[in-house]
Amino acid sequence: MEARTDTYRTKGLRNGLVKELAAKGICSEGVLAAIAKIPRHLFIDSAFLEHAYQDKAFPIGEGQTISHPYTVAFQSELLDVKPADKVLEIGTGSGYQTCVLLELGAKVFTIERQRKLYAKTSELLKNLGYYPQCFLGDGYKGLPNFAPFDKILITCGAPFVPQELKKQLKIGGVMIIPVGEESLTMLKVSKISDDQFETKDYGECHFVPMLKDRNF
Repeated sequence: MEARTDTYRTKGLRNGLVKELAAKGICSEGVLAAIAKIPRHLFIDSAFLEHAYQDKAFPIGEGQTISHPYTVAFQSELLDVKPADKVLEIGTGSGYQTCVLLELGAKVFTIERQRKLYAKTSELLKNLGYYPQCFLGDGYKGLPNFAPFDKILITCGAPFVPQELKKQLKIGGVMIIPVGEESLTMLKVSKISDDQFETKDYGECHFVPMLKDRNF
């Protein structure tokens, strides 16, 4: 599989992945269309190219991973992105989830803590024709200067729901976040008013942790 091209073969493999995700319960036509369009093999190391369209996670350097396609699709479906939604993504990582959000019509603000990964992914996204607003910074702090956000998506495991991120969510907005210490639970946090939130549990999940050397 050629690393820097998108061929009939890779497109066919993506279509197979879409069918697998639909069989696993992903219903959103928009999410499935995004998965069908985005060349996932361009986001991972060439050593894993033959497995790029399997439902697997892969290392991307700096102790981080590109999530399982099902996880990306599931989080995206829970987020329920509407065209022109202003979305804050915590953990740019490979940029694959960022691209899904962009394909769904979101205006994406994305934060990465790892400097090398930030530089690599920012360049890759430009080369692929995707233009989110990328930031190097602390995900626990969010982007208060750009708040409020319609949606917030956290793509790494947090020990708790950061208060600063709750403040940056618009009333009526939604945050999807994996929360826990030894085991993680996918939560959907809906902001009802400035001080009232509704939380729904969507089951166990697996993510690399948010970095713990944070200041708040």
